[in-house]
Amino acid sequence: MPRTMLFLTLFLLGAAAARAQGLAFVIDSAGAAVSVVDVGSEREIRRIPVLREPHHMALTPDHRFLLIGDTTGNELLFLDPRTGEILRRLTVSDPYQLQFSPDGKWLVVNGLARNQVDIFDAKDYHLVHRVALKSMPSHLNFSPDSSTVYITLQGTDRLAAIALGSGAVLWNTEVGETPAAVLWHQGRLLVAVMGGNGISVVDPATGVVRARIPTGRGAHNLFLSPDGKVIYVTNRVDGTLAVLDAQSLKVTREIRVPGGPDDLDFGPDGRLWISRRFAHSVAVLDPVSGHYDVIEVGRSPHGIWLNTHDHLPRALAGTAPPHS
Repeated sequence: MPRTMLFLTLFLLGAAAARAQGLAFVIDSAGAAVSVVDVGSEREIRRIPVLREPHHMALTPDHRFLLIGDTTGNELLFLDPRTGEILRRLTVSDPYQLQFSPDGKWLVVNGLARNQVDIFDAKDYHLVHRVALKSMPSHLNFSPDSSTVYITLQGTDRLAAIALGSGAVLWNTEVGETPAAVLWHQGRLLVAVMGGNGISVVDPATGVVRARIPTGRGAHNLFLSPDGKVIYVTNRVDGTLAVLDAQSLKVTREIRVPGGPDDLDFGPDGRLWISRRFAHSVAVLDPVSGHYDVIEVGRSPHGIWLNTHDHLPRALAGTAPPHS
């Protein structure tokens, strides 16, 4: 076999192996790019350039597209979640955090710099409601029936509830200094409070804080494990991962993950893929042993998502995005 043909064959085999193992998408907020990491080899294989400053992403309800929010670029990118190919660009004002409602009807986009929450129809992405909220709308989560979205306001230490159908603000209450992630869990709202170094447990009907749980300095993000048994809290300042019993909400363990642990996703082998904002890398953590491998990526990695989840269809390449 000629040498050029051999090299081409090896390249194609390597690419096919990467697709079989899966890809991790890591948003490099200060690098104006998305790092694409081969899950099997745990190596960055390429970077997808964006305009300016991406932060978060969301998979569309039909699983056909991975949406990347470029905040200061005022743009949503529609990526093929199997390959990372950019299929569409849509102008959107300040898309910092974004999520689809559980019923797939709504896309909610937080404009952190512009103090606004935009509610889109998820079918065609037309803007239905724009809600002004001060200040710094950051993270969000939904009620299970998709009637309400809950928004943390980092600049005013508050949590707001918005009716998705009308865009009306139902309540807006103080929950602790610099709140970040919010999670609906067993009829309660759990809010990671960075300045309070823990979690506020909030009544979703009234916004009243019912309890506070210390987890560590800079408590930032919350993740329920796939088996529903534990909740992981990333403590960005302490450089730790707090492990909570999902029923009692008691901290059962603390795992050291220095470098500003922020977002995470669950790998196919049970390990946790954690973005480290201050260390420009991803930690792939065994939650049993506490050992982790390090993958170097771009500057200030933030959102992270793996395409290895079982709910993704096997054949996605070549599908066309919806019309603008």
